Amino acid sequence: MSELFDRIDALVASRSPLPPPAERKRLRQAHGLTLDEVAAALDVRRATVSGWESGKTEPRPPEREAYARLLGKLAELYPADPNATAPVEGTAVPETFSSAPAPAPQAQPVPTDAAPEAAAMTTEQNTRTRPAANAVPPAAAPSPARTTRPTSSTSRRPVARKAAPANTPAGGTDPRFENGPLAVVDVDADGQVLAYCTGGLVLDVPAKSIPSLVDWTLKEARLGAPKLSGPGKDADPLLVLTEAALKRFGLPVALTDEERHAGRIPEGHKVIKQLVRAEWKLTKRGFGPWARIYRPAQGSERACVQLCIPSWHALDTRHWGEAAQLAPADLARVLGVYASRVMTPRGSTAVTGLELMTALHPPTRASEPDETGKRHSEHNPGSLGKEPVDCAPCEAPDGHPLLADLPRFHVRGPGEKLFEEAYDWARPMTDAECTLRHLVGIDVNMAFAAGANGLTVGLGAPTHVKAPVFDAKLPGSWLVDLSHVDLSRVKVGKDKWADLDAGLLPSPFTPKGDHPQGPAWYATPTVAYAVELGYDVTPIEAYVRYENGRYLDGWYNRLRDAFLATMADLGVHADMAPADFLAAMDGYKERDPELAIVVSAVKATVKGGLGKLRERPRGEGWKPGEPWRALSRPTWRPDIRAAVISRTRINLHRKIVKHAAFTGQYPVAVLSDCVVYAAGGTSPLDFLPYRDGKPLPGGFKLGINPGLVKHEGTQSVLWGEEVRERFNAPELNLARYIKDGTVTDADSGE
Repeated sequence: MSELFDRIDALVASRSPLPPPAERKRLRQAHGLTLDEVAAALDVRRATVSGWESGKTEPRPPEREAYARLLGKLAELYPADPNATAPVEGTAVPETFSSAPAPAPQAQPVPTDAAPEAAAMTTEQNTRTRPAANAVPPAAAPSPARTTRPTSSTSRRPVARKAAPANTPAGGTDPRFENGPLAVVDVDADGQVLAYCTGGLVLDVPAKSIPSLVDWTLKEARLGAPKLSGPGKDADPLLVLTEAALKRFGLPVALTDEERHAGRIPEGHKVIKQLVRAEWKLTKRGFGPWARIYRPAQGSERACVQLCIPSWHALDTRHWGEAAQLAPADLARVLGVYASRVMTPRGSTAVTGLELMTALHPPTRASEPDETGKRHSEHNPGSLGKEPVDCAPCEAPDGHPLLADLPRFHVRGPGEKLFEEAYDWARPMTDAECTLRHLVGIDVNMAFAAGANGLTVGLGAPTHVKAPVFDAKLPGSWLVDLSHVDLSRVKVGKDKWADLDAGLLPSPFTPKGDHPQGPAWYATPTVAYAVELGYDVTPIEAYVRYENGRYLDGWYNRLRDAFLATMADLGVHADMAPADFLAAMDGYKERDPELAIVVSAVKATVKGGLGKLRERPRGEGWKPGEPWRALSRPTWRPDIRAAVISRTRINLHRKIVKHAAFTGQYPVAVLSDCVVYAAGGTSPLDFLPYRDGKPLPGGFKLGINPGLVKHEGTQSVLWGEEVRERFNAPELNLARYIKDGTVTDADSGE
């Protein structure tokens, strides 16, 4: 009889009522759950839950009953908006999915660098109290900001009147952030303060001062973005202040030279005094181009708003182009696309790149309940943790406290210092190359991001080992002599050797391409490549990290997806035929200059974020041998930066060797991720070997995906010889100037 009852129960469970797909997604996001968290709870794949939310598939027993129970519980906490579209006829909706106004927005979190009391409040406490906080009676909820059409102004494009969009780029359907991640605050010709949000939405702003603007943002604007990881924090709302807004709120339109050097306005400025009177605080960086205004945590509620001030040079023109000169609605679009695909900017692209790593791998998570049912903050596996770790002495940059005992003017050589950097190598052209007409440059897309993909890096402190056996799977720094590696004969495949002209190749082991002379420190990918080329290695000593993982995988995936999605919007898609790809890349920036700015910012986020892993002192009276501020961060990790650069350089050298072994062609110059070859034609297709549309396995392949290459530029061989003769430099790196032929020492921000 019990078997019969079991079958009856299973039959009932197989028809457990579910809300429509869109409502399933809304409920999950309202509670701050990720697809991965739901998938783990139900013991299914992430793609399975995504399919349920998109309506492509429907859950089956036994997961269906558990999924229905989850949604039912969430529906009690986050009732549906009565104005939402009714479910499609025939869709079963349980009685627990009632209709009621959306919950009030929550106060936003305080940055962990803002105040000790704020940082002490754990994410787990937020998660625990969230249901109660969201279950505010409708009458207590603050009214949402009013939408408006901007008044006439020749400086702005018309923006249609809109209700708050149900699905903004970064906010999704989370009602707390229904107006998107950010707003550009401006003043129209009639003196009305307006907030230009993503999606064309414009809000009336009643605030008369910076403190009231912050209050309005947190209580009415419904700005912000959901967290990127389960244990993480929601993104604070970002306000971008135009020059007109600065004037309205009593702030200078531009900083003086002294203020620019200090990076902030003086503490005695009237606006800062207003904030102090209103009990708002600023982070240690003060009121500068990227200001964070917050109040210390009150129980589970945290409040923080970030300001971006373009006229104070918040948006570096090397990475953001002319974004600061855009009309408010256009600037909101540019920053909104970046925020939705990468994250809400937290400062420069470099700062944001570093913050993205932490947002995807928060240092702590909630523990399992103890015997009293209370959760505690504990280390989040796979993260870098809350506390910084010392690097190995060989990994320390000059001036680091670990090197304080060295003589003042001592110069460390390769046997004392890990020097993993990008390529800067060139050579004179051969007579045969001079008979060709063109120099063609190819550039690796998102090269350093590709170098980070799948890379195992250290998570904890290093362990010093004498005479270790090399392990290619163990991240670390190795003192080893690689001078015996002969590039004239190397392995290019399993048991397949190739004879090459070593004099026409850069060494893979040094940034300048010089052949190593004796023992030197190398990161794991560099030593592993020596083994791959067919040579034995015998390390003398090493600093290895037994606690390790693929920390940068999620970071790479998000930046890759942001890059590919934006390039697709510009008409350049993955898996294009080579000729079609080259045609699509020609003039892609002109198709939508605003989205081209986003592409530039995404690429800068990669390089800048990796650079921040070994940030150097920035003034502040620092002296060699003393610690500097960046050393207090868990994300100050020169070993991770070195490993990524090592792998990126090795990836490029591997392609160069494959190409040389197959075609007999050698590079004339290599700079970071750009390689220049002499060729008979002007296109990469004139020297890249394609057979039936397929590239050389392991060699260069044209395409937009990270790790594939695009056309960087073409100049004549005569141009190259003339430039080198003019500067009396036979080995001048032509890759630096191949793009447009202009020889300059201007800083490109690379």
